[in-house]
Amino acid sequence: MPETLLRLHFLSLLLLSSCAFLSSSSTIDVDDVVVGLVACLPRQIEAFTQFTNEFDTRSCNHSDYSNNGAWCDNSTGAVTKIHLTGCLSGTLKPNSSLFGFQQLRHLVLSNNNFISSTLPSKFGNLNRLEVLILSSNGLLGEVPSSISNLSQLSILKLSKNKLIGSFPLISNLTKLSVLSLSQNLFTGTIPSSIFTMPSLFYLNVNDNHLTGPHEVPDSSTSSSLEFLNLGKNQFEGKILEPISKLINLKRLDLSFLNISYPIDLRLLSSLKSLLDLYLSGNSLLATSLSADSDIPPNLETLVMSYCDLNEFPNVLKTLNNLRGLSISSNRIKGKVPEWLWTLPSLSTVLLGNNYFNGFQGTRKVLVDSSVQMLDIQSNHFEGEIPLPPLSLNAFYARNNTFTGNIPLSFCNRTSLTVLDLSYNNFTGPILQCLNDFKIVKLRKNNLEGNLPDSIPDMLYNGSLLRTLDVGYNQLTGKLPRSLLNCSSLRFVSVDNNKIKDTFPFWLKALPGLQVLTLRSNKFYGPISLPAEVPLAFPKLHILEISDNNFTGSLPSNYFVNWKASSLETNDDGRIYMGDYNNAYYIYEDTMDLQYKGLFMEQGKVLTSYATIDFSGNRFEGQIPESIGLLKALIALNLSNNGFTGHIPLSMENVTELESLDLSGNKLSGTIPKGLARLSFLAYISVAHNQLIGEIPQGPQFSGQAETSFEGNAGLCGLPLQGSCFAPPPTQQFEEEDEEEGVLNWKAVVIGYGPGLLFGLVIAHVIASYMPKWFVKIVGPDKHKEADPASLFDSLDSRWDSSSNHM
Repeated sequence: MPETLLRLHFLSLLLLSSCAFLSSSSTIDVDDVVVGLVACLPRQIEAFTQFTNEFDTRSCNHSDYSNNGAWCDNSTGAVTKIHLTGCLSGTLKPNSSLFGFQQLRHLVLSNNNFISSTLPSKFGNLNRLEVLILSSNGLLGEVPSSISNLSQLSILKLSKNKLIGSFPLISNLTKLSVLSLSQNLFTGTIPSSIFTMPSLFYLNVNDNHLTGPHEVPDSSTSSSLEFLNLGKNQFEGKILEPISKLINLKRLDLSFLNISYPIDLRLLSSLKSLLDLYLSGNSLLATSLSADSDIPPNLETLVMSYCDLNEFPNVLKTLNNLRGLSISSNRIKGKVPEWLWTLPSLSTVLLGNNYFNGFQGTRKVLVDSSVQMLDIQSNHFEGEIPLPPLSLNAFYARNNTFTGNIPLSFCNRTSLTVLDLSYNNFTGPILQCLNDFKIVKLRKNNLEGNLPDSIPDMLYNGSLLRTLDVGYNQLTGKLPRSLLNCSSLRFVSVDNNKIKDTFPFWLKALPGLQVLTLRSNKFYGPISLPAEVPLAFPKLHILEISDNNFTGSLPSNYFVNWKASSLETNDDGRIYMGDYNNAYYIYEDTMDLQYKGLFMEQGKVLTSYATIDFSGNRFEGQIPESIGLLKALIALNLSNNGFTGHIPLSMENVTELESLDLSGNKLSGTIPKGLARLSFLAYISVAHNQLIGEIPQGPQFSGQAETSFEGNAGLCGLPLQGSCFAPPPTQQFEEEDEEEGVLNWKAVVIGYGPGLLFGLVIAHVIASYMPKWFVKIVGPDKHKEADPASLFDSLDSRWDSSSNHM
């Protein structure tokens, strides 16, 4: 039946007295007069407004008309579809006005914040519903039995909530085709009738507390199930025997079942239609992995990560249709067999986190393979690296002991976009084709020479380069100015080399640059422009330039134009630098970070925070008051410089700050009391300055080590020993200029009468400054690897999410 989209976006509902409508094939502005379309009934508009007013909608994207709103039937004017995701906050009431929409057929209320809400039984009154999606809402309690009244229901998704109780009563919903109950707290068994529902082809109960055994009737030959995900439950008994009756299955996920016996893959040989099989986190019967074992013959994807495999599964020889293979995170030793690369359809191979030490065959063993994505990271591979496959798109060889030069043949792989050879022992020069890739990670090798400075094709066609990490090598020369042609560049790390250059002001022309790490090189000169012009990097939020020879002072407005002081986040509250939700890329943008006084490697660099590290240079003058504008700053390190003046009072506005290091400078005055109100501040060091007065009291300060405040003769109070009310040292402090708004310490001792001495110490400090953000990046020896199996997890989530549009 034709429908008209009612552009009842929340803001429009509250501000407009009338609405415009959209047909399924046209887009009409809100203020347009629509002729020829039947408007929603006024009482329907009023009812929808009433429903949205039951919630806080301030987090809604009021410009996203395509996803959120309501649709009305052209002929009746009744609301038939409501789609409100990611912006409702409040309680879903048992008597909500939502249940007055008796003509409703599609209801999508996912990714909302339904506080202390259960599933109202009145959902059963919406008996015309065909689609009901309530995922990721924090819903509590049991699924009401009235859900079984929805006889027209085709799609039911209740995943990612906190629902409890036994399996919902849905077996009489004969039109149900998609059922997702994953990531809840359901218990008990799966009713056998579920497996013979006539229309059900998608069933996902992953990550619950379901137990077994479950039974599948012999009549299951008529089962429509094609997708079945039972992973992360507590099934017991012989789970594979009943599953083997579901002969129409195409995708089966049995990952992390927590069963006490090894899985015999031969029991699944009857599943001739099975294409994708996920077995990670289980023990597999060794005899079922031998070359002569009978397993589903048409498998295209096989995932066996975290299965404690000790030997290479020779059963793979028989899988001529195999496209995706993951045997990562096992204990397989020896050499990768040569026959693997002869499988005709093989495209994705994940072998990371094992004990492989080489490849059978010659150095050219991979060249003619059909493999497009190859992950061999975190093994014991040594010697020269094999020549890459001609069809290669992404190559991950991080954390091995490869030696020799990086083969020039990488430059001849025109489809190659991701190259990660970091944490090896490669020597020789940097490849001249760096800018031909999207991701280049050569960190912690022994490469030498200059970074390439000109690529002819790049000068005309631009570059796709987004990540360049060549830290911890022996590189010399200057930063190549050809980086200006890399308009997509977001991450640059050249730390711990021997590069000698001035500060790259010219990089501010890159519109998307977010991370710049220059630590421990030979950079020199000022980092501020003449005439106190504010530095302007449109999206830069991590700047690490410690341990160089930078000099000069910073103007008070230095951080005014830093646009990334507040950052947007995605559904889980974070945004990652890399394509971490992309099924094809599994790389991580990592950096070495000095944080809370410790050195560590940070994997998956988040863009939802900002960090600054200027330590170990020769900066002088006052800390810029604009530092307080950097709302997303979580770590600031200005230690071991020559900064003078006061700690800016504006620093108390940096409410996300977790780590602050101002030690080893010449700062004077008192520690601003407002810092004690920074609830996330877990580490602070102001040691070896010229600070005076009482240390602010509060959990942020009392929990610090005494060494964080040592070297300041005028400081007193916990955690230092002694009292602030003892007679002060005979030291004269110069009175600050009244324009600075600061009064220094004074001591007044009044004596009256013999034997009676009253001491009165009056301290009053007013400081005015406003800072912004910066953080540090430093190197560890340990490195966290990306989980290669996330590739297939992402594919699984995309399958699940695609059913939203069915």
